Amino acid sequence: MSMQDACCAGLASAPLDEADATELARVFKALGDPVRLRLLSMIASREGGEMCVCELTPAFDLAQPTISHHLKLLRQAGLIDCERRGTWVYYWALPSTMERLAAVLRAPQRAGA
Repeated sequence: MSMQDACCAGLASAPLDEADATELARVFKALGDPVRLRLLSMIASREGGEMCVCELTPAFDLAQPTISHHLKLLRQAGLIDCERRGTWVYYWALPSTMERLAAVLRAPQRAGA
């Protein structure tokens, strides 16, 4: 059962199977770059839930094609999605993936804690 099919057990409550570990590694690899982590944070924290690439690019000292490459990797990891509107592309975080990722990282609550 992969992360896409159901919410995973937390890392501290049950060992991951091979498919879940492979999928999580892909997501963590995407988040392992500071630029991609900042991009995701900017998109996810945006009021209204979406952000135009024209607003993202000026926040970095990088060329637009480099920003687009980072956004593509976040999309491939299932963290964001996008839609072209005229000449601009708008991005938004995928809550289901973010929630599954948070659930995997959440430590189980112990009685009396």
